[in-house]
Order: sequence, then structure tokens, then C-alpha cells
Amino acid sequence: MKRDVRILLLGEGGKDVADPVARGRGVPRGGPSPRRGDHHSRRRHSGEGAHPHRGLLSQGLPSVQKRSRRRRSSGTRFTRQMWCVWCMTCLRRPPLRRVPIILVGNKSDLRPGSSMEAVLPIMSQFPEIETCVECSAKNLRNISELFYYAQKAVLHPTAPLYDPEAKQLRPACAQALTRIFRLSDQDLDQALSDEELNAFQKSCFGHPLAPQALEDVKMVVCKNVAGGVRDDRLTLDGFLFLNTLFIQRGRHETTWTILRRFGYGDTLELTPDYLVPPLHVPPGCSTELNHLGYQFVQRVFEKHDQDHDGCLSSAELESFFSVFPAAPWGPELPLEVCAEAGRLSLHGYLCQWTLVTYLDVRRCLEHLGYLGYPTLCEQDSQAHAITVTREKRLDQEKGQTQRNVLLCKVVGARGVGKSAFLQAFLGRSLRGTREFVEERAIYAINTVQVNGQEKYLILCEVSADSLLATAPDATCDVACLMFDGSDPGSFALCASVYKRHYMDGQTPCLFVSSKADLPEGISPPGLSPTEFCRRHRLPAPAPFSCVGPAKLSAAVFTRLAAMAAFPHLAHRELHTTSFWLRVTLGAIGAAITAVLSFSLYRALVKSR
Repeated sequence: MKRDVRILLLGEGGKDVADPVARGRGVPRGGPSPRRGDHHSRRRHSGEGAHPHRGLLSQGLPSVQKRSRRRRSSGTRFTRQMWCVWCMTCLRRPPLRRVPIILVGNKSDLRPGSSMEAVLPIMSQFPEIETCVECSAKNLRNISELFYYAQKAVLHPTAPLYDPEAKQLRPACAQALTRIFRLSDQDLDQALSDEELNAFQKSCFGHPLAPQALEDVKMVVCKNVAGGVRDDRLTLDGFLFLNTLFIQRGRHETTWTILRRFGYGDTLELTPDYLVPPLHVPPGCSTELNHLGYQFVQRVFEKHDQDHDGCLSSAELESFFSVFPAAPWGPELPLEVCAEAGRLSLHGYLCQWTLVTYLDVRRCLEHLGYLGYPTLCEQDSQAHAITVTREKRLDQEKGQTQRNVLLCKVVGARGVGKSAFLQAFLGRSLRGTREFVEERAIYAINTVQVNGQEKYLILCEVSADSLLATAPDATCDVACLMFDGSDPGSFALCASVYKRHYMDGQTPCLFVSSKADLPEGISPPGLSPTEFCRRHRLPAPAPFSCVGPAKLSAAVFTRLAAMAAFPHLAHRELHTTSFWLRVTLGAIGAAITAVLSFSLYRALVKSR
């Protein structure tokens, strides 16, 4: 919300007196002094209402039309005519369109009684009028109230919430309150229990309701709404009725407090600051959900898993998506995580959250905001659920990584089996992937055990042609260079990618020979894959087959995760092996030389 409220005083004589009186200086002698037409007022924290709301100030431009009260009987008709002309020419065109108005009858000390009855038709004709009040600067009647109502009309406007002609909530307001109700309904029984109501009350207003106050609320709802209370629980209809009642009784600041607590702005949309709070991610760092984030999303999963089978069905997923403006996850979801027959397990659900957090932390923050993380977890923002890892450069210097999410880019020519490799990572055979022929995903995520620790490994399918044709970001924790073992000619493309992007040794690389169940093809002239790896001090190519033993496939993924988690060990292991190989060969050579020398010596001795 904005911090200032600008009040424009319009009308006949008397308006220039109200401002100094409101500032506590009384009625000036000799008439009002020259002044500007704007009154710049700071918000006052009012104690009005059962639940006072303290927060930032909003800024608007309410127009306080001051009506000069005259003793003549024709005064009301004249004022109304002026009002109509002014509304048509000024208020209903920019920039004053939809500006709240307070109709004020000044100099009430000059006329006994009240003339509110004459004003009611005007208020009915013009819904822009928030309220009407009579005041007197001479006897200080309702002067403070005048500016309080003007500020209230800006900070807590009625027009976005309520349609006075239809006498019901506007659609946008009803939709926002419905979402808030669903977030507060923790057991998804379509009603708020006393515990849920008290949690909601404490979150929005800082304190729970007394037991008798709860009963009084439900009693009022029962008398006015059929089905507003079910089994001593407040239903959605009852919840909407209560907010309608607050607005009708002039307590719309209560509804605004609820809306703003859940992130809504003056337009009844979630504000950008609420959805995407500031989160600095330096270059070379990645983002992960921390334990607070995982606890929250797991609670959301358990909330929507109504049959407690450990999976979310299509209907349960639809219930989960109901608080989002659109489905947050697309049709590629079954290809990215472990899911069977349209049911999303808790493991796959957590993997999907991990994937989104790593690839697009802004989208993850939005999703957590739609789920009400700041309000339900009593945090300033959902940024508290995100951990920013240290730079990869520091991981390389220290020889290990603290990251729990590792990225592996699977690079290869078209047709070598990259997509099948990703699906095998999710436990699917080549036959199991045929049901997803029409869909395609370039990511797959699963967990892998590395030295007794569980790590999330993300596989990203990348075309070798794209890495060679352009200069995309080839950065990753480990590179998987895949070629067709039955077609050694496909190895040349992987070798070119290695020389262009990964030859500096900063990123561990593993060549994978796919389709290992097929006979090996004839190698073209030049270095074979094994010889290439030996020359560049790389591990020997790892065989892989979608139709082979499952242990063979799992070993490749575990090896990739270990190389990503401990990149220095991959090079050290290779260098150590090469060292001992050289030592062994040297020892064998020395032994052979000694034997030959001794044999030659004996032959020379015998010849003498």
C-alpha cells in the first residue's frame, strides 16, 4: 500500500475553515487565510472495529464535496443540480474516475435538526459516494470524523468489494475470499472448524476469538443463511455472508484486512511484491528448497491426499490446483518425475517442486505465494523457504559440494537414445515410454544415493548440434556425452562437443555408449571412443541399454551423481589409476630388462 492520502476539498464557503480546524488550530479570525486546495493527511490508526489493523498507508484522491447548507427550501435542489453536473463532467472521466467521494454538509450549527433524508436519493443515484456526514467547524462537530472517513474511503474502499445495487459481493471479491477460505480449510471438508477459524483469526488480526464470540458469529450466520453452518462449522456461504455483513455495516476495513493479509492489493489481485519477493541469486549459485519449504509442500500434499494412499489422483490434483489461476504444471509432468497411471506420488511431487525451484525460482516463489505460504507459515515472505547455494567456484576449490540438487546435461546426436535414457532414470523401460509418444520433456529428476546421502539429480536433454551451432550455456555439474555404440560414427559429434565446451577440465565428463545390447559397429578411421578417453584422461565409456539389466542402468546414474558431487575425485581417480598403471608397466619393463640382461650375461660366460 502507498503511504500518503491526498484529500481534495471541493465546494462552497466553509471548506477553507475545515483544514485548520482539523489541524487543531481552531476557526481562524477574520475568515480563512489563503491556502492550497489540497489537504495532505497522514493516516491515523483508528481503534474503530473489533479488530484494529495497523499497517502501511494507502494513497488515493478522495474528493470531499462540501455542500453549503442554506436556510432556503430550494437549497437542496440547487445542491443536487450542482452535484449532478460536477459528477458527469469531472468524476466520471479520467483521472478522477472511480475516485471515492464523501458528501459533507458543513455549517450544521446554522440549522437545527438533520437533512440526511434529502441526501439519501443522491447517494442512491451515485454509487461513488462512500458516505455522508454533517459537520461544523464552529463547534468542532465531526471535523476529525470528516477526514477519518475520507482516509478510510481510500484505505478501505467499498466499491471494489460490494455492489450496492445488487446488494452482494462483487465477483472479484467473492473469488478472492473463496480462495482464502480454501487455504484456511486445512482438512478440506468444505467448512471451517473452531480450530481453523481461530487460526484464521489469529493470522489476520493477531488474536483468536473468544468461545462465546465464535458461537455468536455462527448464530448470526444460522439466522440469515441456509446452510451457512454445517455440523457446527462455518461453510463457504457463511464465510461470504459474514464479509458481506461487515461491508453493509460499514466495517469493510475488516474484509480489507483479510484480503491484504493474504496478499491482495487494491485491485483484488495478488500483488507482485507478495508473489515474487526479493531474492538475490549471484552468478554461479543455484536455488533449492530448504527444510521449511519441503515441510510446507509436504503438508499441502497430505492435505489434498484425501484417501491417504500416498498419491494424488486426478481429482486430488485438481483440488490442489484450485487455488492457482491456472494449472502450475503442464502435461509434461508424467515424463519429468516418477508417476504411474496419472497418479503423482509424494516422491514425484517433491521432485517436481525441486525441479521448479532449481530451474525457475521466480515461478517457485509464485507457486508458494498462491498456496499461502507467508500467511499459513507466519513468515514475511516465501523467500524463507528457499536456500541459495554457494558459488560453484568455491565448491571446486574445496573439492566437494554442499548442493543437494545436481544438474547433468545429456548431450548427443539425434537418435542415440537420450530420451530413453531420461525415462530409464525414472524407472521406465523402452516399452513403458511408448504411451508418452505424443508428449516430450527435456528434463527428468529423481533421487540417487551418493555415499549414503540422498541427492536430487536432474537430467537435461541437449542436442549436440545446438551446442556446436550456437553458444548456449553448457554449464552443469556433470556432462553425459552419449553416442550410439552400434554406430561409432556418432561418437565424433560428442568428441567435438567435449573439445569445445568441457576440455578445460572444470566439468566432470562421462561418455556413455548407448544401445549396448546391439552388436558394435565398425569404427571409422581415427581414434576409437576408448582410445579418445584414454588420451584425454577420461573414464572409459560406460555401456547403457534400455533393454538390459536394471542394475546396469542404475550404475550409470549413480556414477554420474558421484562425479557431480565430488568432481575432484573423478580426476584424481583417473590420475591415480594412470599413475599406478605407469608404475606397474615400469616395474614389468625393469623386470624384463633384468631377466634379459642376466640371460645375456650367462650366455657370454658359457661362450668363454
